[in-house]
Amino acid sequence: MNRLIRIAPRIKPGIPKRYLLLVAALVWSFAGGMLLAKGLTYLLAHPDMLLVRLVAGALAGVAFFWLLFMRISLKHINRIKSIDVVRPCIFSFFDVKGYLMMGGMISMGIALRHLNFINKAYLFNFYVAMGIPLLLSAVRFVWAWVRYHRVV
Repeated sequence: MNRLIRIAPRIKPGIPKRYLLLVAALVWSFAGGMLLAKGLTYLLAHPDMLLVRLVAGALAGVAFFWLLFMRISLKHINRIKSIDVVRPCIFSFFDVKGYLMMGGMISMGIALRHLNFINKAYLFNFYVAMGIPLLLSAVRFVWAWVRYHRVV
């Protein structure tokens, strides 16, 4: 056991805190991009009331960002900046609560799609309403990455 404790820091995939912000931005933009791509697939399959549904999804996404994700992304940015370790693990861009939230959101999305609880013609709005705040949060992570040396 003692040997494992001595070896663990050498095999831990650690990166500088500044680049942890960039990893978070990549993960959040990947998730947001996937949701928007899935939403656009549904939109193209059901183009009735295209403009209304597109505007409604975009407005819901921006509102969701301002009401929830702005605070969540700022919390993660501040947590990353305040990590005491010089080279934290590459997976520490989320805390345990963040990983649980991400797992719950993925599970809920899969359940909504496969259980046909919501008509897929309207599921687009949910995907857009989740994809936009994720992408906007990714932009905040990139901005924090760019400004890292000025702030820290």
